[in-house]
Amino acid sequence: MCKTGRATRLSDPKTNSKLLIRSNSPRVPVSSSPSSSSIPFTTADLTSSSFSSSFSLAAGVVPRGPTLFPFLELLSATDQFLSPSSSSSSWRCSLRGADAVVSRRRFLADPSSLPSRLADLSRFHHAAVAPLLGASLGADHLFLVHQFVPGPSLSSCLRPNPKSPRNSRFTPLSSWLSRLIVADDIAHGLQYIHQGSVHGRIKSSGVIVTEPGCRAVICHFGSAELAGEGEDGRIEGTRGYMAPEILAGGRISRSADVYAFGVVLLELISGAEPVSYLFNEESGDWERRSIIETARGTVGEGDGEKRVMRIRQWVDGRLGDSFPVEEAEKLIRVGLRCVEAEEEKRSDMVWVAGKISKLLIDANKWNETFQRPMEGSLDGKKST
Repeated sequence: MCKTGRATRLSDPKTNSKLLIRSNSPRVPVSSSPSSSSIPFTTADLTSSSFSSSFSLAAGVVPRGPTLFPFLELLSATDQFLSPSSSSSSWRCSLRGADAVVSRRRFLADPSSLPSRLADLSRFHHAAVAPLLGASLGADHLFLVHQFVPGPSLSSCLRPNPKSPRNSRFTPLSSWLSRLIVADDIAHGLQYIHQGSVHGRIKSSGVIVTEPGCRAVICHFGSAELAGEGEDGRIEGTRGYMAPEILAGGRISRSADVYAFGVVLLELISGAEPVSYLFNEESGDWERRSIIETARGTVGEGDGEKRVMRIRQWVDGRLGDSFPVEEAEKLIRVGLRCVEAEEEKRSDMVWVAGKISKLLIDANKWNETFQRPMEGSLDGKKST
């Protein structure tokens, strides 16, 4: 089951449906670092804190930095891109002894810049960020290689497949504490990324929840930077996670990452999708519902008792009444601070991660007093 024990997550760096959005702004570069045309895999010290994680790396094979793979090697490893895939643009395979996932992105940058961009990203190592193993160019596409992280996506944990034989009320994240642990992991992983880069693709389907402990790992780091998104005036994004300035033609930024994180945080609390459509029988039309709008209405002005009732109704029903209402309201307000329409009103991830860490401490204290039995585990086995 998802145990609630907490482990150290930080590792300091060595240095400090899809939408297509047009933008005239330049990309946000990562901090400069020495260029390298290729950084090959080597056998490294498995005890290095830079690679400490809740999932296992391939035995004896740990990358010192991302590699520029020959495209033919990726073709061979993925059996001509016929190996098992989680989507139409990603494939799991074994590459140079590593359990890897290859994903495809449209390449918009200068091919000659790819080696130096890979070198820029080589110093980023954090337990809450899936390691980037390398990349390869094929025609007009970039193929990114990340370490495979076992476990379901956060979105599937929050919204199980309705066709699944498992009880629809089941969720691996069945306790308030487990959701705070996931929120804390994502927040600190993104804070770490922001020390020298941006992510550009934060969303619940891009976060893996691992065992033991229901720890969260951010996937796809480096995708937006390496693919050169925004450099030809176009940015790919997912509906519901894109900040207003991105929709208006702005550039990928840390602030836009904060906005996307805020949406994920509200998903974690409510279990709802970022955007949904409900059929209004009176008007005979579909109405758009935004998780941001419903969150604002939940903690809006009004009588304290009525607000408590709204919060209880808005928080994911699969938690039952087993959560501290006051702390839930604080976490909702953190999420709303992240999704402010105006960039300057959003807090940075240092502030956000600090607030969530405090709420995690409170959740641990609350859990010790009001423990709720776990309903299951990520693999579907009941707890004992």
